[in-house]
Amino acid sequence: MTQSDLNEILNRMLAELSGISRASQNTIDAYTRDLNEFISFCNDKEINLIDKITDKTIRYFVIRLSESGVAKSTISRKLSAIRRLLNFALRNDLIEKNPISRIPNPKIKRGLPETINVDSYSEIFSLVDIENDFANANKIKSIFELLYGSALRVSELCSLNVGDIDFHTKSIRVLGKGSKVRIVPMGSKSVEVLKVYISSINSFTNSQPLFMDSDNNRLSRHSIYRIVKHYLKDQKIDKKSPHILRHSAATHMLDNDADLMAVKEILGHENLSTTQIYTHVSIERLKKSYKKAHPKS
Repeated sequence: MTQSDLNEILNRMLAELSGISRASQNTIDAYTRDLNEFISFCNDKEINLIDKITDKTIRYFVIRLSESGVAKSTISRKLSAIRRLLNFALRNDLIEKNPISRIPNPKIKRGLPETINVDSYSEIFSLVDIENDFANANKIKSIFELLYGSALRVSELCSLNVGDIDFHTKSIRVLGKGSKVRIVPMGSKSVEVLKVYISSINSFTNSQPLFMDSDNNRLSRHSIYRIVKHYLKDQKIDKKSPHILRHSAATHMLDNDADLMAVKEILGHENLSTTQIYTHVSIERLKKSYKKAHPKS
C-alpha cells in the first residue's frame, strides 16, 4: 500500500476529523459513505492512487450521479466530501494541485422548511395519551417537548444525560455540532413534562442517558425518527421527520417577535444566514394570511 492509496488517505482524513476536528460520529459516518462511493467509482475506472484523479474523473462521477436521479443537494454533499479529501491530500503534499478546484457545487434552489402549527402540536399530545400508558406517554411527550420546546437536533436529543437537565435554571446543557456545548432554555410546560418523566425512572445517575430503550441502551436516532414519524402521520407535510419540530419551533419564535440573534443561539447555528431562512417562512405565512383575509389581496 502506497502513501497515495485512496483508502489509506481516507482513513487518515477520517482520523484527523475524529481527533483534531472532533467531528461527531454522524459526520464521520456521512463522509465515510460518500467517499467510499467515490473511491469505488475510481476503482471501477482503475484509479487507485489519489494523484491519478483528474477533474474529468470527478465530472464523470457527477454525471453518473445525475443520470441515476440523485438530487442536486445530495450531489453537492458528495462533492463537498470529495473536496475535503482532496484538500487533505494537498495539505499533506500528496498531490501537487487540486483537481476539484474549478468544479463548483450544483446550484440548489433552497426550499422553505415545512412546519406544523401549534394546534397540531396539541393534537399530537392528545394522540400520545390515547395510544400509550402513563409512563410511555410521558417519555414520548418529553421527546417532543425537547425537539419542539427547545428546538433540539435529533443527535443532541439522543446524547442527553439526566444530569444535563437543570430544573433550577430551567435549562439544558446541549452537546451540539462540532462538540460545541450550549445552554438552551426550557419552557414551563417542558419542565413540567420532564419532571414527571424523570421521576418515573426507578433509579438513575446524572451520567445516565435521559432516554433509553427496553434494553437500557441509549435511544437511537432511528428510534426517535420512528416515534416522531408515527405521530406526524396525519399532518399535511411531505417530510415527517423530527427536524420539522425544530423548524416549527424556530418559525413560531420569530412569528412571536423573538430576536433573531437569540433564536440563532438557541438553535446553535454557526452563521446567522442559516437562521434567517426562518424569517422567510414567517413572511410567506404572513402573505398567505393576507391573501386569504384582505379584501384588496
